[in-house]
Amino acid sequence: MPLSVRPATAADAPALVEHNLRMAEETEGKALDRAILAAGVAAALADPHKGRYFVAEEEGVVGQLMLTLEWSDWRNAWIWWIQSVYVRRDARRQGVFRALYEHVVEAARAEPDVMGLRLYVENGNEAAQRVYERLGMKRAGYLVMERVPV
Repeated sequence: MPLSVRPATAADAPALVEHNLRMAEETEGKALDRAILAAGVAAALADPHKGRYFVAEEEGVVGQLMLTLEWSDWRNAWIWWIQSVYVRRDARRQGVFRALYEHVVEAARAEPDVMGLRLYVENGNEAAQRVYERLGMKRAGYLVMERVPV
């Protein structure tokens, strides 16, 4: 079965939750609360204003990413943020993320009010940074700051 990319559906929720749990552990050493995560995934799947998941399939879901939106008043256009990226270990280095990314790039190009894509990546995740750079992304010159919880 060849690799395909499609919008996620509610039936994909268990795989999305599992992948998000693994991603948090692998990249940040964090153990997420499964119940909170499952509710968050369900909320995004039910409301595209909260997020839009895409999955890559090859005999099951092997990878995912989620898009969230940022309105840029400076550009009078949307910036799509790529988040919740995960590729199963056994599917890495096989073009899964590239397929997801190219799908999103094409979708963004088809929307006249989308001006760009952004993502954030852990400082120490050099392997992911190299992947993003090979796909044409560059460092934006911003440092992300947060206050969590508020």
